[in-house]
Amino acid sequence: MISKEIFRAYDIRGIVGKTLQISDAYLIGQALATYLKKYSDPSIIIARDGRLSSPTLSKALKNGLLEHGIHVIDVGEIPTPLLYFATCHLTTKNGVIITASHNPAEYNGFKIVINGKPLPQEGIQLLYSLIVNQEFTQEKGHYSQVDIIPAYFQKIQADFQCPRPFKIVIDCANSIAGKIAPSLFRKLGFEVVELFCEPDGRFPNHLPDPSEPENLLTLIATVKETQAALGIAYDGDADRVFIIDETGRWIPADYLLMLFATEVLSLQPAAEIVFDIKCSYHLRKLIEKLGGKATLIRTGHTFLKKQIHDSKAALGGEASGHFVFNDRWYGFDDGFYATVRVLEIMQRSGKKLSELLAAFPLSALTPELKIAMAEESKTAFINHFKQLIQSQPIKIIDLDGLRVEFPYGWGLIRPSNTTPYLTLRFEADTEENLTQIKQFFRQHLLQIQPQLALPF
Repeated sequence: MISKEIFRAYDIRGIVGKTLQISDAYLIGQALATYLKKYSDPSIIIARDGRLSSPTLSKALKNGLLEHGIHVIDVGEIPTPLLYFATCHLTTKNGVIITASHNPAEYNGFKIVINGKPLPQEGIQLLYSLIVNQEFTQEKGHYSQVDIIPAYFQKIQADFQCPRPFKIVIDCANSIAGKIAPSLFRKLGFEVVELFCEPDGRFPNHLPDPSEPENLLTLIATVKETQAALGIAYDGDADRVFIIDETGRWIPADYLLMLFATEVLSLQPAAEIVFDIKCSYHLRKLIEKLGGKATLIRTGHTFLKKQIHDSKAALGGEASGHFVFNDRWYGFDDGFYATVRVLEIMQRSGKKLSELLAAFPLSALTPELKIAMAEESKTAFINHFKQLIQSQPIKIIDLDGLRVEFPYGWGLIRPSNTTPYLTLRFEADTEENLTQIKQFFRQHLLQIQPQLALPF
């Protein structure tokens, strides 16, 4: 029987050979075929990343779809943003890509788009129910193949001109991003220094997770050594990006979102900007100061895109490095396009990235921190934490986990939706107050579980 735990909040994901079997991909194809016939049109675009298990999973998925009456358009081995682009460019707005994003090599999974929108949690759970109840229809489908890369390159090139080429360093972490990024940015006129751009599903150099500082060390060193204008790091399927400035400084994604918001609001002064609960409080202040509408949402790329589509917001982003442009682009998260917009802002201003970011207020801000915890324990642990602190003179936002707000900063604890961890982040106006917030969390976390290994 297929494992229920792989059907998560915004995708299907598991460990191949353990929680996710090759035969499960066939079952998911059957269920997806039934879902498409009921809620959309009987056609779908399929794609896969560069993981070692992706071709086999793709074949099983394809067979499940074809044997149940679906027209399958195979765009091959590409990053996730190109699958999203294909659903905007080709004849169907349905798509599925086999990927596990930033997870280790033994993981894989499925990201699904139906009618141009990410399949929501209730849709993912419905797929599970269809499999359990064997609610499938037999009918023969049709198969075709399309190369979507030239059309994607053409669209990017039409949106961007490069009057002042400069040097950039790109780290693809041996992910499928390496198939696209170097050639794309050379076509746009940049001098590209490549790091780990040969796709290798074993990820031999470092994991494709640029939110982890240890995965950026080679990129930072190379930016300094080559005197590059920018360092760029993509995650495993390139729907996320992190940036290093010319000094070698890692730029938090929410500060990059401030840069994007400033540009968008200069052209659309009343535009809505969407951001997740992990973002800096300076972001909200900036958006409102510039006349925009600031909308806070729970973390998750599906929730981000749904809010942007529903409210027609111009821009959205997450602290995890997802950026969604809906002003001149298609309203999906695309690490390549977000990079293009950074480069465009630098080109137009004539300034270095560090100079552009110097305009924004600084705070004491941690990266995302993680506490290992079993999936079945996360919710009870967070509920216990809330019980311990709710009588204190603090503000608690329980939109997604618990964001605890103090007069001088905040701390967040929430369950990861993709890994067996609790994630935390802290921000304060001074380092001293940041230490106070961390101590508040430490005291109450250890009160629940004294042997808990804390990363702060």
